[in-house]
Amino acid sequence: MENERVKIISSEVLSDNWYVLKKFTFKYQLHDGSWQEQVREAYDRGNGATILLYNKVKETVILTRQFRLPTFINGNPTGMLVEACAGLLDKENPEECIRRETEEETGYKINDVKRVFELYMSPGSVTEILYFFVAEYSEEQKVNEGGGAEHEHENIEVLELPLKKAISMMKNGEIRDAKTVILLQYVMLHGLLKADYNE
Repeated sequence: MENERVKIISSEVLSDNWYVLKKFTFKYQLHDGSWQEQVREAYDRGNGATILLYNKVKETVILTRQFRLPTFINGNPTGMLVEACAGLLDKENPEECIRRETEEETGYKINDVKRVFELYMSPGSVTEILYFFVAEYSEEQKVNEGGGAEHEHENIEVLELPLKKAISMMKNGEIRDAKTVILLQYVMLHGLLKADYNE
């Protein structure tokens, strides 16, 4: 913590049932030089990684669909969300994590992954940094049916979609997950697949 304009006064754990929710009291120096005391809460769920698998020959991508309670209680009628494969690091480095998560969730054992960037996804309240990857996949790399880890109570449907279909779903609101939209836009911007995105 190198910002001399911030002084942490105290922190209090409000909950550590699933992940850790803390309340921080701190002083922040304003532009006029005065100090203002503020109170904020921060949710620490660890850092994560996400990946978009794409196939240049078939012009397809691999996505998943699963139930997400927070979306269900905030306007998503079914709670089902189409998204890119992702998972928490669990003390692994991002590359190790995303290879493991890819095999668990999608059934594909991938070798070469490309790290494209890392982003704070909800910096107003959540500490998480998410590491973004892309990787090519082929049918030869499919080693199981995927679906997630049973001990984590995951029930994940694997979707292989034409990129055009995925882009259409993003445009019409069927894909509403931020990390997935970002990765699909990355593929579009960098021309990883040749699909006509304007159709």
